[in-house]
Amino acid sequence: MEVPIPQTAVLGAILLTGYLGGAVAMRVGDGQFLPPLVLGVLVCAGLALRDGRLRELLPLRK
Repeated sequence: MEVPIPQTAVLGAILLTGYLGGAVAMRVGDGQFLPPLVLGVLVCAGLALRDGRLRELLPLRK
């Protein structure tokens, strides 16, 4: 009997985006905020491409 593992990609993306948002907020004064910002955008874009429910929320094409 296999136990189903819940899908946690959305939760992981939300937590990682929040973590990287804090990193950006701390680095704005240093001027080195671009790497965490780019990584956060890539995480959100990857999730949007992977999850159909999220694509329905943010329709880029009709």
